[in-house]
Amino acid sequence: MARIRERDSAAFEAIYDGYHRLVFGIALKMLGDAMAAEDLTQAVFLKVWSAPDAYAAGNFGAWIARVTRNRALDVLRSRALRVESDLPADVAFDGSLDDTVFAALDAERVRAALALLPVEQRGAIELGFFGGITHEEIARRTATPLGTVKTRIRAGLRKLRLQLEATVAR
Repeated sequence: MARIRERDSAAFEAIYDGYHRLVFGIALKMLGDAMAAEDLTQAVFLKVWSAPDAYAAGNFGAWIARVTRNRALDVLRSRALRVESDLPADVAFDGSLDDTVFAALDAERVRAALALLPVEQRGAIELGFFGGITHEEIARRTATPLGTVKTRIRAGLRKLRLQLEATVAR
């Protein structure tokens, strides 16, 4: 990344070659659409090139995976927020409306499950996953030991998974 900050295109190509499959895979799994995943992959690598200072230090693979996940969540949120009334009544649907409806339902399930978590766990998860900040930054912002932050997130995600599995099973 230091070389990319110096605008070294060979370093950028090496990063792209090493991580584009990871980024595309995460995007495809989250979005379920190859074209959208390609667009998202391009956006993530554009961010790497245009804002290399966004990466401070640590595990680059984990960082780029988090950036990808956050961008995919943004795409999913924007899909869920589209207003149906903007669509003409005579448009034939090919199933993409179903995808939007299911994404909105899934988002509502996640919000409802998050609301059931203890405030410490919910806050840490929201900061990390929706705020896009690192565990270290969460610890600094909340004046909480790093180990406690990680434990709260891990326990909260476990409870969240169980709650979401229970709502899907109903």
